[in-house]
This record gives sequence, structure tokens and C-alpha cells, in this order.
Amino acid sequence: MSLRNKLIVVFLAATLAPMAVLLWVTIQLFEASLSQATTVELDEMSTSLRATGREMYQTAREVLKADAAAGRVAGRKVAADDAAVAAFASSGEEEWFGTNGEMLEYLARRKDGEIWRYERKLGVAMSRLTDQFTRARELVDKSQKLDLRRGLTLTLLTTAAGVYLVALTILVLIAFRVSRPMRDLTRGLQTLASGDLTVRLAGGGPDEAGQAIAAFNETAAQLSESREELVQLTRVASWQTLARKMAHEVKNSLTPIRLTMEEIGARNGSVDASFLRQASQIVADEVTTLEKRVRAFSDFAAEPPAHLRYTDLNALIEERVAFLRPLHPGVEYSLHLGEGAAATADPDLLRGVLTNLLENAAEAAGDGGRVCTKTFVVGGRAGVAVADSGPGLSELALSTLFEPSISFKKNGMGLGLSIARRSVLLCGGEIEHRVSEWGGAEFVVMLPAAAMEAGNAKNLDR
Repeated sequence: MSLRNKLIVVFLAATLAPMAVLLWVTIQLFEASLSQATTVELDEMSTSLRATGREMYQTAREVLKADAAAGRVAGRKVAADDAAVAAFASSGEEEWFGTNGEMLEYLARRKDGEIWRYERKLGVAMSRLTDQFTRARELVDKSQKLDLRRGLTLTLLTTAAGVYLVALTILVLIAFRVSRPMRDLTRGLQTLASGDLTVRLAGGGPDEAGQAIAAFNETAAQLSESREELVQLTRVASWQTLARKMAHEVKNSLTPIRLTMEEIGARNGSVDASFLRQASQIVADEVTTLEKRVRAFSDFAAEPPAHLRYTDLNALIEERVAFLRPLHPGVEYSLHLGEGAAATADPDLLRGVLTNLLENAAEAAGDGGRVCTKTFVVGGRAGVAVADSGPGLSELALSTLFEPSISFKKNGMGLGLSIARRSVLLCGGEIEHRVSEWGGAEFVVMLPAAAMEAGNAKNLDR
């Protein structure tokens, strides 16, 4: 998980639980406060008051009616000049009750058709009580329509969610900004680990991330300088080692020459023809050896140009084996040529590689030994394998197989495999050592394969 995602997860874990507890406590407080709100009490009081007022009004009506019938309250006959009396007179009803301020009015129709009015004081103005009850009910109904509890809860949740999302967005931006130097530093380290010492990171400030980037750039620069110095020192050391080995070989050749010339001088002119011929042959052989060593060293130091073109590996193998077979009559050669084995390579460089490998194999196999050469095509690569039945390579030889060194063979220069490897690399290929099926050495050269085309055989540079 990246640093940015870790910061976001930590923020969520650190805030979600407290936020949930805070919301729960706030909602509970809302519930408690709303349960104590005056609108609830007002609803209950108004309902109770309405029932009480109605009961009192009904009781007062019954009492007034009974007193009127028993003559305990004085009444008076009224004419239909009053609006209320006129409405009662025309309704045909036997009785009517109404209020006028704090007075309860009772109109009764007698058998003779006369209308009598009776009144009694209620002690409470029913109209005012009705108005108060109406206003109270309006307030209660308005509060219930608004649903204050739900509104406050939704407002709280919406506000909390909005604030939380804003905070989370800010955190994501900050996490991206904070983790960006770490990501750049990680990519830089991966690039540096892959071997590219030229990588440098941009940015960097006074904070810890900036200091880390500055330290990375400085370290990469120091590593680049150190690698250049190491390469240079390695090259110098390699040439020094090669020079010491060449000096040793030159000394080995000069010693017989010096001893021969000293022997000729010691005989004081009494040199017979036989000894002179022998001494001359020794000097000539050693001079020839020196020439070979100097020529091989010159070839190794040179950088031949590579001219890559279609190369028929089968034809090239047959040509080299036919050329070398007479030089090693005691060696049994076998060819296993794959169909269409062709590569894109420099034929001249490849001839030198095959000559060196076949010569080494024949010398390792010796009289009565076997050398097997194969060609094949696999995975877009064309290959040549040269195997021998010799004793194989020692651990010492394997440790410096493709490096310029002193040869362990008679008349060997110690540069053949180094030159062969360089030639294969110039052709875009690679060479590796294996153990042959007979326990000897096997060298496999892999090159870019070339498609077989009509007329390619004519283009093969023999």
C-alpha cells in the first residue's frame, strides 16, 4: 500500500469512530431537548383545556336548563328583533344555547310560541378561551408539520457529511503532495538499482523529503563518478595484468634466444654446422612465437568494423570444417546441420569465431577424439554449437574464460576466446560455455536469425 493510501486509511480510522459517537450523542441530545419542548406540553394542555371547557359548557347548559324549568332563574320574553332570536324563531327548534362574553344564554320556545331568554354567568369568556385554544392548536399543528426533530437530524447529518467530505478531500490532496516526493524517490532508487546512474530527481525543499531528494542526487552523482573511476581503474588493471602476462611470455621466448646466443659465443668460433642449424632453428621458432603473440595482441586491441548481412551458417560450417579437417586427421568430425539455419552477421568475423572454436575443440579432443558441430534455429535466433570429447575446462580456466589471459595450450596466445566473444557481440549475438555430452567443452553461439530468401546463397560471402 502506498504512503498516500496509508495516510487516507489512518485518517478514516482516526475520525470515523469519533464522528459516529459525536453524531449519536448529538442526536440523543436533540431527542431529549425536543421531548422537553413547549409545543408538546402545549399540545397536551390545549387538548385537556378543550375537553375541560367543553365539559364545563355542557354542565352549565344542563344546570341553566334545569333552573329555567324549575323557575330558579328569572327569564324574560324576547321579541324576534335580535338576530340570534330571529334565527332561533325561524329555525323551529325548541331550544338554543349561546355565549355572550362571560354570559351563557338559553333561548326556549314555549307551547304558546313565546320565546324566553335565560342567562347565567360562566366566569370565563368562552370566546377568548376559544381564541386561545385555536391559536394553541395552530402553533402545535405548525410545529408538527415542520417536523423539527427530523429537520434537525437531517441538518446535522448533512452538515457533518459535508464537513467530513471537505476534510477528506483536503487530506487526499495533502497526502498526494506529501507522498509525491517519496514516489519520485522510490522510482529514482529503482532506476538507480537497474544500473542507470544518470538519474536525477527534480524538486526538493527545506523539509525532510527535499533533503532526501538532495541526498539521493548527491549519492547518484558520487556513484556515477565512482563507477567511472572504477571502470578506468579496472581497465588499467586489466591492461597491466595483460602487459605482465605478455612480458612473461616475451621473457619466455627471449630466454632460449639469449641462452643460444651465449652458447654460440662461448664456443669461441668453433661452431659446427649441425649446432648452428639447431641454434638458428631455435631462434627462428622463438621469433615466430613472438610475432604470433604480438599479432594476437594487436588483433585484440583493434576494433574491426562489423558488416552485418545474410549469412548461411550451414555453408560456413561446412567450409570451416573442410578447411581444418586435413590439419587434424586423427579427429572425427560430425555435422548436424539444421534446415534454414541462417543468421544476420558479419561472415568474416564469424569465420574467425568458428575457426577458433573448431581449432580449440580439435586440440582438446586430440587423436581419436570427436568434434560435433550443430546448427539450429529457435525462437527467432540462429545457433551454432561446437562440442568436443576432450577433458573439459578446469575451474581456473572457467574463471577467466573470455578474459585475455595466458593460454594453457601449447602455442596458445590466451586471446582467442576474448576476440571470439567480442566478434559475436559485434554481430549482435552471445556466446556461452556448456559441458558437452562426452564431458568435454561445448561452446554455443546465438545470433539473430535471418529468413531464407531466394538468391541468398549467391549473396553469401565465402
